[in-house]
Amino acid sequence: MRPEPGDEGLPGGPLIEPRGDSFGAVRSLLVGVALAMSCNGLLRVALGVRAELEDFGLAVTGVVMAGYFLGFLFGTKAAEHFIASVGHIRVFAALSSVGSAAAVLHVVWIHPASWTLLRFAYGLCLAGILVTVESWLNDMATNATRGRMLSRYMIVTMGGIGVGQLMLNLADPGGFKLFVVSSALISFALVPVALSASTAPPLVVPEPISLRELVKVVPLGLLTAFWVGVSQGCLMGLGAFYAASEGLSNTRISLFVVSSMAGSVAFQWLVGSASDRVPRRYVILVVAIIAAGSAGLHLLVPVGSALSLLLMFIHGGSTFPLYSLAVATTADSVSPAQLTGASASLVRVSGVGAVIGPTLGGFLMAAIAPWAYFGVLVVCHAVIALYVVYRMFTRPAPPVTEQGTFDPWPLRASAVAANLLRRPRLR
Repeated sequence: MRPEPGDEGLPGGPLIEPRGDSFGAVRSLLVGVALAMSCNGLLRVALGVRAELEDFGLAVTGVVMAGYFLGFLFGTKAAEHFIASVGHIRVFAALSSVGSAAAVLHVVWIHPASWTLLRFAYGLCLAGILVTVESWLNDMATNATRGRMLSRYMIVTMGGIGVGQLMLNLADPGGFKLFVVSSALISFALVPVALSASTAPPLVVPEPISLRELVKVVPLGLLTAFWVGVSQGCLMGLGAFYAASEGLSNTRISLFVVSSMAGSVAFQWLVGSASDRVPRRYVILVVAIIAAGSAGLHLLVPVGSALSLLLMFIHGGSTFPLYSLAVATTADSVSPAQLTGASASLVRVSGVGAVIGPTLGGFLMAAIAPWAYFGVLVVCHAVIALYVVYRMFTRPAPPVTEQGTFDPWPLRASAVAANLLRRPRLR
């Protein structure tokens, strides 16, 4: 494989040996992803708690947190352009540096306007970092190993976020240390990649199919992706701020937000296994009902209690696999040639929902009461469940024998990760 323009002369040996599914061949990339996502998890909860301490208010905090998802939405395209111009390694290095600066500058310029811009910049940088990593992973994967590669990537992504969220207990969010630590984490993410990589693969960008065609072919996948995006944007963007506003300690705040991450990892494969054995829409219905119920029951229990943490664990275990189910049900309805394009479109639709989620949630929490945080989660999943019921009465489910294989989808992966999906059976 030839070096890309701009990569000549950089130190280090080849990033990988020939393609394969050896963890040793990809560990440098996975370590880099784990560090970057740990920064993401720590920065998100630290900002949520700090926003409450600075008395930003619910509505304003929702807009600030939406800045990250908006930046992520635009970051994929920006990264594709820069990679084509200067190469993977230099893009990874530049974005890691900018992301590190954005992380620490939050504590220098404490104002909603500056934080919104910094969150946008950080989201854009993280999206670019993931595009770079995902294109490398795609080049290393084979048709026989794509599912395992995607699974490992998901574990590292979710695990990194969870570890970062637990780091909230390392220092006082009212000071500067947590922001310095988050900045250091994303800076360190560059080290394993820069020391092991001198060449990089071609960037394979999936071409999205039109939304009109997706609506016609697989409306359930599209609707699920959008509402899951709204829900997860609210869940992740405002979780720490909500917990802090309810007076929880730093330890309880970190446990509150990490419980959903833990549930996601614990239940992703269980949900996927069930969806490969029974009609996919039935699993979506059950999981959406569980997600809505676990969110609604929070209105009856003390926030931060053991029961509350259990409900967050169950909620995470049901809401996060819903996006993977949306991708899987889309794969069941499109041709193998359309799969990456359709999945890339779902990523973008979900991204739009993630921008709306914290913005809408923040305004509703300010206008009604903080418990509207859970109200948004309930409504999003109730809409999905009701639409599944509607589809049951209007169109029969495809036979289980015609369904493809479930693949776990990493949290906030970019559209380039769609190339890692296994192809559905030929029809």
